[in-house]
Amino acid sequence: MNIMLITAVIASLFLVIGAAEPLAARLRLPYSVILALVGMLIGAGAIFFLRTDLTDALNPIAEAILGLPIRSNVFLYVFLPTLLFQATLGMNLRRMLDDWVPILVLAVVAVVVATLGVGYSLAWASTLPLAACFLIGAIVSTTDPSAVVSIFRSISAPRRLARIIEGESLLNDAAAIALFGLFMGFVMLGVSDPTLTDALRQFPLLIAGGAIAGWFAARASVWIMSNFVHHERAQISVSVALPYLVYIGAEQLIGASGVIAVVTAGLTMNLSGPRRLSPQTWANLGEVWDLLAHWAGALIFILAALLIPRLLEEVRSEDVILVGVVIVAAVTARAVILFGLLPLLTALRLSPVVERPYRTAILWGGLRGAVTLALALAVTESTRVPIEVKRVVGILATGFTLFTLLVQGTTLRAVIRWLGLDRLSPIDEALSRQVVAVALQTVREDVERTTENYELTREIVRSEAKHFAERLDSAVQATEDGGDILDRDRITLGLIALAGHERDTVLDRMRERTISQRMAEQVLSDADRLIEGARSGGRNGYQRAARQSVAYGQGFKIGVALQRRLHLSAPLARMTADRFELLLSQRLILRDLDAFIDRRIRRLHGRRVADLLHDLLARRVEAVETALEGLRLQYPGYAEKLERRFIRRTALRLEEREYTNMREDGLIGAEVYTSIMQRLNMQRAASEKRPSLDIAIQRLELIQRFPLFVGMDDAALKQLGRALKTVYVNSGELIVGKDDPAQSVYFIASGAVELESAGQTWRRGGGEMFGQMAILTKKAVRAQVRAIAPSTLLVLDAERFRRLLARRPAIQQAIRASAKERNIDPEALIADEQQPSKQSE
Repeated sequence: MNIMLITAVIASLFLVIGAAEPLAARLRLPYSVILALVGMLIGAGAIFFLRTDLTDALNPIAEAILGLPIRSNVFLYVFLPTLLFQATLGMNLRRMLDDWVPILVLAVVAVVVATLGVGYSLAWASTLPLAACFLIGAIVSTTDPSAVVSIFRSISAPRRLARIIEGESLLNDAAAIALFGLFMGFVMLGVSDPTLTDALRQFPLLIAGGAIAGWFAARASVWIMSNFVHHERAQISVSVALPYLVYIGAEQLIGASGVIAVVTAGLTMNLSGPRRLSPQTWANLGEVWDLLAHWAGALIFILAALLIPRLLEEVRSEDVILVGVVIVAAVTARAVILFGLLPLLTALRLSPVVERPYRTAILWGGLRGAVTLALALAVTESTRVPIEVKRVVGILATGFTLFTLLVQGTTLRAVIRWLGLDRLSPIDEALSRQVVAVALQTVREDVERTTENYELTREIVRSEAKHFAERLDSAVQATEDGGDILDRDRITLGLIALAGHERDTVLDRMRERTISQRMAEQVLSDADRLIEGARSGGRNGYQRAARQSVAYGQGFKIGVALQRRLHLSAPLARMTADRFELLLSQRLILRDLDAFIDRRIRRLHGRRVADLLHDLLARRVEAVETALEGLRLQYPGYAEKLERRFIRRTALRLEEREYTNMREDGLIGAEVYTSIMQRLNMQRAASEKRPSLDIAIQRLELIQRFPLFVGMDDAALKQLGRALKTVYVNSGELIVGKDDPAQSVYFIASGAVELESAGQTWRRGGGEMFGQMAILTKKAVRAQVRAIAPSTLLVLDAERFRRLLARRPAIQQAIRASAKERNIDPEALIADEQQPSKQSE
């Protein structure tokens, strides 16, 4: 075939793709519906001109259109990996995790139920083999997200609804294609009545093999991309190769699901990529994949639609009845899951509530599309599938797809409106009115300043000011008529806005390289938790998320256990270093939020809400400072190293800005700028390396760290080491309570503690001691002692401590200093303790 003609046809299809989007917006129809209609018209027109005697002038074009190499492999190996990979890269995984139960139920359970429901219904209504019926069920069980999500994003529909459908559509492609491959094998092998045991035995192998392959491939790709740090196009090229290679490798080399492999690879890169790649590279990578997915999605739809007229050429009257059976069975199976299983899981507290309007929209929004047509095309191309089965599969899949697109797709917007999902909630509606009023007030002030600066004609200014004042009065009146927002809701909205600005600030600092990519990902995760906490629990939810952001997690407890029992210190050292850097990053971000409260939130929600947010922010700053102080006391030298590293990175960022400004002002040329930036990048690479933290210290080494024990001979140190008991405590753990009997003295080998007594607090770090005063004064403990960092304590009982005190002048000196700090007579204290010791001697 003439290559120039094919190229012209493909280029023309891109013109169609470009025109379809504005046409869909004008007609208020889903973009995919427009593409399907245009594709069917082009396909039908090509067939018509080839068979008509009216003219032969358009025959070459018609032949080129019908002769395009449209095969199922093109859809499955070229377009599908692109769509799946881009969808996983663009997913907000943290938000989707809130609804992971309904998403998995719809993506896996609903697919299996639809496959079985459609299969058994067709087996009852037709003479097709059961394996072929299940094959049709698998083909029609996958939904297409593009049409539904585009509608939800174009109106004020809840974003949670779009997330559920998007997550379902992404994952159910994997489940449906895995089932398709399974039953396609049965049909080609001539197994007419496969048992569910046969299917279920192979299904986990397809899933697990694909997941493992995708994870390994993505981890390797991210590692390669991180080593190409100064070659952005090379990094993006590696990302483009990943989905295709992992899809083909999983399918052809290990016999697993290529779809599962691509989805897993995309999810893995979504989680690890932002930490290993620069923000600019990650943003550019996302833009490239968005464009690739847009083209792939449009081409797969329009090319599949070209085949619809040919697939329906041999339709019979009984086929129409079977299409109806498929429609009823598929919709019923989906309704059983949505209105039967999901409410049951919610009642058992296994799933969050999915409101009835949401479930209705999800039911009607189960549109089928290009993937269904591509799978049907794969069946019609196979030479090992019986001819009658190929004909019926093509007709039923095409008929059902057309029903969902032309009936459900064109009415979905109306259904959403009927359900009231396009309207804002009362609190959002009230907020929108107030936002408009505040914005118009700000605009009016800016316009007044502008008119003064430009000395515009007074009549024009007066006329426009009157018109603008009417708009402002109307907005204010709408706010008053619509009712005010409750203070509780204002606080919630203010906290959401504050957490959102915190997230934006993190991104800005990451782009400036003030915060490392590794820590930025963690701080972003904390900001997302703050947003979700404020949305779900208001002030209390925000405070819980804030406490969680500075708390020691289970990982630290495991790290402490590994160090204590197995002497493996590397995990705990890495987590401690991460925590150091994380707290420094959080402190940097929190410092910038007070201005946002005064500049934006105070004007929108009032002084009382702003003051409350300032108070909550001050508590967060105090919590971060306390946690940092604990680490500084625990590892003073390491804290200094990290802060020096932060200063160096900040200085390099400012230096880079100066060179860029000089380049833009023409003070230096491109050659000089390039040379300077190369040297600067080398310095930045050196500053990115985090100093190491060594926490692996044995007991004898711990004892030797204390100034009190300096000068003791080895025999005395060993004897003391046998007397001292090592105790490990986690952050927040109570060590000594008020009114406890004085039984032991505690030496802080590593970590930090806080002593609280009579409304005063003291903090002690490594190399210091506590508990000695209660023993010397022979009174009950008056101070409460709590760990503020994971700490290692050396504990000495009271009797041994008294003997040690009598023998060691250095310890007596330390006791005198500590007593003087607490306004206790140190000489009387020491003398009182030495007297019984001398008598005993």
